[in-house]
Amino acid sequence: MSARKPLIAGNWKMFKTTGEAESFTKALFEKTQTLKSGLPEILLCPPYTALAVTEETVRKLKAPFAVGAQNMESKDNGAYTGEISPVMLKDMGIRWVLIGHSERRQYYNETDAGVNAKVKAALVHGLTPVICVGESLSERESGVTDSLIQQQVKAALKDVDALVYPTLVFAYEPVWAIGTGKVCEAPEANRVCGLIRKTLSAQGDGSQTRVLYGGSVKPDNIAELMRGGDIDGALVGGASLEPESFYKIIAGSVPVNA
Repeated sequence: MSARKPLIAGNWKMFKTTGEAESFTKALFEKTQTLKSGLPEILLCPPYTALAVTEETVRKLKAPFAVGAQNMESKDNGAYTGEISPVMLKDMGIRWVLIGHSERRQYYNETDAGVNAKVKAALVHGLTPVICVGESLSERESGVTDSLIQQQVKAALKDVDALVYPTLVFAYEPVWAIGTGKVCEAPEANRVCGLIRKTLSAQGDGSQTRVLYGGSVKPDNIAELMRGGDIDGALVGGASLEPESFYKIIAGSVPVNA
């Protein structure tokens, strides 16, 4: 059994008001109290407007949840209208951040170089980056999945000290499986997650780096996804928006990894 602690992350995307975020966090906390065999690490990633209330609710409840941002600017400050800096996140008590999510790459022209700048900025400020990589449907059909994933991993870590690799988290997000209802078959998802770790290990120690799978993860497929040995958890989108479905994903990861 892997020594890597499983991580289940919920990415709420552009959903939830402050009140909804508070209610969700309280409801999830109540549900997780019923688990007897131990919890995976749990990360909630609200939109910027709900970060403060989610972090405050977690703190007041003493809930075993971490709170992360969905994105950030790489600069500490400056004339960057609409952006949020790592300094601002840290000031709010936030210690995690998603970087390079497929929707940021697809809709907002996030580049490999931009991802690399954000990774380095996160590390400078003591934030744990969850670095997202993945291919589109046309790239998969063209047979370039492996080379593209390796390229994205290497680019994200350009000039990053290999000594920090064990503290990083990667998420394999096949773009064609996000929000489509399509799921990368578990053996293939596990293989690509293993490829990510092998790519890291070619430059440093990737054995302790957690690699998540993201892409239409649901309560009925989480256990199968985590059986392969190279998937250490999930980055969950739509199924993380309701406490019941997200709780079932958390609970579904426990028997395999407890």
